[in-house]
Amino acid sequence: MAISGIIDTPKASTFNTVNTTSNTSATSNDIGADQDKFMKLLVTQLKNQDPLNPMDNAAMTSQLAQLSTVTGINKVNATLESLRTDQASAQSMNAVSLIGKGVLVAGKGIELSTSTDAAGVKTSSSVFGVDLASPAETVDISIMDKTGKVVRTMSMKNTDAGTYPITWDGTTDDKTAAAAGSYTFSVKAVTNGKTLTDATQLQLAAVASVSTGAAGVKLNTSLGHFTMAEIKEVL
Repeated sequence: MAISGIIDTPKASTFNTVNTTSNTSATSNDIGADQDKFMKLLVTQLKNQDPLNPMDNAAMTSQLAQLSTVTGINKVNATLESLRTDQASAQSMNAVSLIGKGVLVAGKGIELSTSTDAAGVKTSSSVFGVDLASPAETVDISIMDKTGKVVRTMSMKNTDAGTYPITWDGTTDDKTAAAAGSYTFSVKAVTNGKTLTDATQLQLAAVASVSTGAAGVKLNTSLGHFTMAEIKEVL
């Protein structure tokens, strides 16, 4: 893949799910209680049956089979609930590890910042990204100032599907330094002469905290709240 106009393309970061334990004793007790109730009803039924017309073996076998079926379904449900709880706990722990890190989420904003080193040299930097759901022959990126004027253009050639973090050092197309501040960008991906509709602009957000609730785990960032599924890249 040939890239022109892009200073640096960091490698993708990954994060792993961490398994946590969950308490299933209450569910197990419920299953055991259901079995006890069923057996008590069956024994009571046998004790009070008509001696001259007792329950036949087929009927008893049928009831025992029903008990086995219900018990099996309850155990499956308990296992699925345990897995769901474990997954939620693991996702929460995984999300906590992202606090203080930068993530790329859907968005078209760029924040260009400037810093000065000990020698008094000023440098500018910004990070944004592009997510391609399918390969593209060309990907054209246009960075615009607040007035909508294009100040920098970049391009990528023969790009595979995936997420691409991109850095901009603040240099404009006319080789001057752009002022620190807010910018926006657009992406146009083309293959076989057709513009792709599955190219997504990605904006950098800083993770400040994590919250959990009925809607699941949420990352609270400088750009708002996002789910783990909405995070395209961790930097």
